[in-house]
Amino acid sequence: MPVFGLLKRDSRVYAVIIADARSQTLLPIIRRKVKPDSVVYSDSFGGYNALDISEFKHLRINHSKLFADDQNHINGIENFWSQAKRHLRKFNGVPMGHFPLFLKECEWRFNNSDPKSQLNQLKQLVRNDMG
Repeated sequence: MPVFGLLKRDSRVYAVIIADARSQTLLPIIRRKVKPDSVVYSDSFGGYNALDISEFKHLRINHSKLFADDQNHINGIENFWSQAKRHLRKFNGVPMGHFPLFLKECEWRFNNSDPKSQLNQLKQLVRNDMG
């Protein structure tokens, strides 16, 4: 099941299940989530080719040559994928029908990394649900 993610530097991640990884699929998502004239960093995957002629400044990092070149890197989103895979691995498989919820849980955990904050949010949700 293909998944796509965006991370604003030093901020929040957004992850979504996609039908395919073609430019026609990725570009509308990027346009919804990223302001025009923003710098968009990516790896050298061909699905990002449309970014070269879009309203964004597109910088690529070729992971077969190097992983970072000063500010040109995608280490933040790679960190998210690593955390998500580590979290999901312990379930030894996730039912396809529930995978979107598991993915959003990983997104929520990443965006709210402080355990105290997580607990407070969960308590608030329970209070709202019970009241």
